[in-house]
Amino acid sequence: MSERFEIKENEHGVVRLFTVDLPEAELDEFADDSDVPSALQEALGVDRLNMEFVELFPVSTLEGVGLAGYMVDGLGVSEAEVEEDRARLEALSGTVLVLLSSAFGGHAATLTPKPPLRWVGTYTEERAPVSFKPLPSESARGTTGGKTPPSDAAMSGRVASIALLVLFALVALIVWVAA
Repeated sequence: MSERFEIKENEHGVVRLFTVDLPEAELDEFADDSDVPSALQEALGVDRLNMEFVELFPVSTLEGVGLAGYMVDGLGVSEAEVEEDRARLEALSGTVLVLLSSAFGGHAATLTPKPPLRWVGTYTEERAPVSFKPLPSESARGTTGGKTPPSDAAMSGRVASIALLVLFALVALIVWVAA
């Protein structure tokens, strides 16, 4: 394969889909991460991989939902993005590998997949649009910019401190004159 994928540091929300051309009997050994590096890591060309964010399963297990439905409902990929590839995704059979961004643990990596992997597509998880609406509660608004005036207790404390300093200075002056 000539595909090469650059994974950016702290990448999130990207789903990479591959087919795996192996018999079902060999899948457990392929994904076994007790060997370092595992056969899967070697096939992807990476040093580290968090298997909690890697899914390897036969497409036939998605009966009724289909791979396209799983991508949208299970992985949160936008329906519009999946719709472009729906026919190709539904035509896939055998085993697929779903590789989520979190599998790289926030580290940059370069994927150079080789057989038995074949890249199918890269998709992004749908994100809610960011909106900056005012907060509904007056107390949640707080104040922005400028200082708040000191409270009465703070002012009383400052006045008392200054009065004590003046008294201390007067006592020191009387003691010095008397000596």
